[in-house]
Amino acid sequence: MLSIRNLAKTYSGGVRALRGISLDIPAGMFGLLGPNGAGKSTFMKILATLLDPDTGSATLDGLDLIAQKDETRRLLGYLPQEFGVYPKMSAVDMLNHLAIMKGIMNRGERKEIVEALLQQTNLWDVRKKALGGYSGGMKQRFGIAQALLANPKLIIVDEPTAGLDPAERNRFLNLLSAIGHNVVVILSTHIVDDVRELCSRMAIISSGELILQGEPGQAIDALKGRVWSKVVPTDEEREAIEKTFAVISMHRVGGLNELRVYSEAALGDGFVPAETDLEDVYFRQLGQHRPN
Repeated sequence: MLSIRNLAKTYSGGVRALRGISLDIPAGMFGLLGPNGAGKSTFMKILATLLDPDTGSATLDGLDLIAQKDETRRLLGYLPQEFGVYPKMSAVDMLNHLAIMKGIMNRGERKEIVEALLQQTNLWDVRKKALGGYSGGMKQRFGIAQALLANPKLIIVDEPTAGLDPAERNRFLNLLSAIGHNVVVILSTHIVDDVRELCSRMAIISSGELILQGEPGQAIDALKGRVWSKVVPTDEEREAIEKTFAVISMHRVGGLNELRVYSEAALGDGFVPAETDLEDVYFRQLGQHRPN
């Protein structure tokens, strides 16, 4: 269990990135949702020992992640949003080098671990190719391979599918799903579908504040019967609805505006019940949030 209490961070200039975040995160896949600038990367960097909070604590099975940085790094796997590689090194050589840095000094053991990770991340056939020639999805899979070195107990991945094409995104999500059972895996993202497909628990943060936590299914159930949809042909009609109703989100469908609206009671005038999804939860929470 990862236990986080009252984490707060204010940057020079007065930007309050985190405002007293408290969470309990069990083993398994945990989704951290929020828009850009919500504080997700700051939160991840603190847990990864790259940044000190102003106040608060984070402990994993009794280990103080903030005070005991060296011990934390030995059990941590981290894939940051911007993951750099030596472009002229091959995947197998780079993993071997990183394994040594992780303290895996026995050559035979290291070889076995590196080869197993390349197989697991589906990079075996390109293991001798220079990393600079990898596609975005291949680099992300290599990032997971290095994060899994030395059997980490805590794995942090920050915006891992941003910029990936649909096929690479599916490969990457399948890989994450396969590893996220016996360790704490925190998936930080602004892509709602990543959390819906992978995570048994989640939290939403906005402007550095925790605004929702729990199970995705329960959050969706809480909105069932309260979301209504209408396709409108003109901007004038859209603007009128936005002034009258609690609009959750708007999508373009066939060149028209589809509005999704929150209402406790049934709506007439062309509104139909909508099947609630996690995106409705996300946008509803963000729309209601007013920073302290």
